[in-house]
Amino acid sequence: MIRNVVVHLSNEQPLLTDLYDLPAATDAGLLCTNLRSIDGKRPIFIDQIENSFFFPYHVVRFLEIPSGALERHHAGGGRSAAGDRGAGSPGRPMGDSAESNLPAVIEAPVAGEPGYDVGDEIDEDFLRRIRDA
Repeated sequence: MIRNVVVHLSNEQPLLTDLYDLPAATDAGLLCTNLRSIDGKRPIFIDQIENSFFFPYHVVRFLEIPSGALERHHAGGGRSAAGDRGAGSPGRPMGDSAESNLPAVIEAPVAGEPGYDVGDEIDEDFLRRIRDA
């Protein structure tokens, strides 16, 4: 079980849930349980939080899986993102196939370090005009 995954659905507020297993390319959707809003309350459209829920992939925008949750899942004998081939932890090489490169750790550039573009900063005058509008 992968706990406290944030599911972002199309045109809906994000929801917290527990996944039975990592999604695979052969799945038709996302199967989960313990569905709740971000503040931990029961959403108005469900009767019982403990039920199992199925979201077709066309309504799922993306998932946020907490750091360390995948390691605990793999340690418990859960399926990896690459199927039965096994997977490393985030940031480590996992194999040659494209699907085995998930999850990947992506870090944002830090101001003053190589790779940081000053043009990426938001113009304060632009923000002021938006606030005034």
